[in-house]
Amino acid sequence: MSVSSMAGNEATERGLISAALFAISVAFSAHAEQQGPDAKDISSKQQELRGVEDTMGAAQERARRLEEQLVDHAAARERLNGALIEATLRLQETEGRTAEIEERLSTLTENEGKIVASLESRRGLIMEILTVLQRMGRKPPPALIARPNEILEAVRASLALGALLPQMRAEARQLQHDLSELEQLRDGVRRERERLAEQQASLSAQRERLAPMIGERQDALSTAQSALQAETERARALAQRATSLKDLIARMEADSAAARRAAEAARKADDERAKAQASLSERERLKALSAPFKDPARLAPAVAFIDLKGRLPAPAAGPVVRRFGAPDGSGGKEKGLSIAARENGVVIAPCDGWIAFSGPYRSYGQLLIINAGGGYYVVLAGMSRTNVNVGQFVLAGEPVASMGDGAAQTAATIAIGAKQPILYVEFRKDGASIDSGPWWAKSDSRKVGG
Repeated sequence: MSVSSMAGNEATERGLISAALFAISVAFSAHAEQQGPDAKDISSKQQELRGVEDTMGAAQERARRLEEQLVDHAAARERLNGALIEATLRLQETEGRTAEIEERLSTLTENEGKIVASLESRRGLIMEILTVLQRMGRKPPPALIARPNEILEAVRASLALGALLPQMRAEARQLQHDLSELEQLRDGVRRERERLAEQQASLSAQRERLAPMIGERQDALSTAQSALQAETERARALAQRATSLKDLIARMEADSAAARRAAEAARKADDERAKAQASLSERERLKALSAPFKDPARLAPAVAFIDLKGRLPAPAAGPVVRRFGAPDGSGGKEKGLSIAARENGVVIAPCDGWIAFSGPYRSYGQLLIINAGGGYYVVLAGMSRTNVNVGQFVLAGEPVASMGDGAAQTAATIAIGAKQPILYVEFRKDGASIDSGPWWAKSDSRKVGG
């Protein structure tokens, strides 16, 4: 085949290819014109899909940030709860040591007064002994050989001294002992007063550190201040109409949204804990019972209240002045126990639970009712100030209130005739008061145990 023939064939092929491509292009254009609305719809759907995907991505990112914030919030709450409970425990220990020092100081001062009174009562006898000794020093007994005429006087003086000297020796020894003891007592009083001043300074410093921590806790919880104020006013109104503690609890849980939520949370926690414990072995259950307050991040009691016997800490430092079942002075029996608390002393929650009531109530002073679950309620009364809200979950050992200076007269202080603040504690089960004695920890049995 010649070169010219080959060139002609190539040109022909190129022309055919160009024509075919043109025809395909025209066909696609015609198809696009026929399918124009569908293609536009697909494009808009694709854009919408991309928008949804972007929105989902943003939502997922926000959810991730929220989860991180929740984790941070839970960690912060755990740290704050742990710090609060630890600071309150140190404060209560300091209050206890201060009370012991004051008791020792009172005993030393009393003994000092007895010795001073004893010395005063023997002042005349001591003066006689000192006078005789002084005279003997100035005018010793005569020499019998040099002055024989005074033999009779010498004999009489010897007889008198012989009878007096044993008594003088005994009195001199007792006097020396009493003076030495008085000096030691006064040194002890001085040291105890120095220790007391140190403990009182420590108490003031610890209370100052605790106050902002309590405020931080409440600020974190009280995000809806107007709703909180409404609940507070609602609690006050219900308290004015309630005729008894049983009636107050019933009214709060029926008419207060926060108290109702607390009661529902307590019932839900009881059910969930019962289901969880049903799958535990006896060994695992005993392990849980051994450390019921270990986790400061818990949002519900780890152990049923009935299982906490012998585990609860005393709500305040101080001796018990009246116990459950003792005569109440009006022909009845005491339904709770009364603790002679320190002035401005801290009051802790003795157990985990939800606040069912917080505020003034009749002659009880400031009153707190903790729903501990399982139909159990813990009543604390006689405080001057509470720092928790209705519906709030509190941990055992957490500061919930503070005592006053004893100036405000409550039912408990009037009944006992006390000048210092009295904390009244009552346990209730299904509407009736019960003996709290079996629940207190052994370390606090001297203070609140039955």
